[in-house]
Amino acid sequence: MKLQNTNNEIQNIENKIYKRPWGTYQTLKLADTSQVKWIEVLPLQKLSLQKHYKRSEHWIVVEGNPVITIDSAKKQYKKNDHVFIPIESMHRIENIENKKVIIVEVQIGSYLGEDDIERFDDIYGR
Repeated sequence: MKLQNTNNEIQNIENKIYKRPWGTYQTLKLADTSQVKWIEVLPLQKLSLQKHYKRSEHWIVVEGNPVITIDSAKKQYKKNDHVFIPIESMHRIENIENKKVIIVEVQIGSYLGEDDIERFDDIYGR
């Protein structure tokens, strides 16, 4: 699979596991206007509070009980729950437990690059 970012660089993302301070993600399928990712959030870690301008996201909780923020709403979810994040909504996944959280993410939009992120709060200083 290949993904073109805003700098017109082509990235080969097939079967790659990307490490982040909060855990890992892997792209399972990439198409022109959609992408499916496997996200693992380590115990007691959280992603940045962020928004995207060119894509919406659907999250399905596969394992764990994450606390998910969408705009001003913050709620704990469980296995098999589905969460929809509209374009330009602030959102975050937090793992408040001592076991990992696994989420399948489906992105739908006109641009799916990792640089379509605006961070508002990030404990890792990114």
